[in-house]
Amino acid sequence: QVQLVESGGGLVQTGGSLRLSCAASGGTFSSYSMAWFSQAPGKEREFVAAISRTGSNTYYGDSVEGRFTLSRDNAKNMVYLQMNSLEPEDTAVYYCAARRFAGAETIYYTLRQYNDWGQGTQVTVSS
Repeated sequence: QVQLVESGGGLVQTGGSLRLSCAASGGTFSSYSMAWFSQAPGKEREFVAAISRTGSNTYYGDSVEGRFTLSRDNAKNMVYLQMNSLEPEDTAVYYCAARRFAGAETIYYTLRQYNDWGQGTQVTVSS
């Protein structure tokens, strides 16, 4: 089991940027496929972006495509979500997730496909 700690959330104005980080420990990081999910108040947790074990493949939810960029540094056990052109609709708690036994280049994008979760970091975008 891997432990995940998110950071980088905060309050930003519409059109601004944030960079979320997820630090992983307790496992072999390069063996995990990683993703970010978000959960707004009163709504279900939904997919934001995913990255394969090697970092070669990424996949984004429709609402963030072209605005968010997901990357990973396997040497540092880190995942980064660069969020640009933020909108009030992006306001949510953002969760980092890890999947064990992942294919090297496979992308996973549903909640049930992930085994381990962080505690989340709040992102608030003001209008």
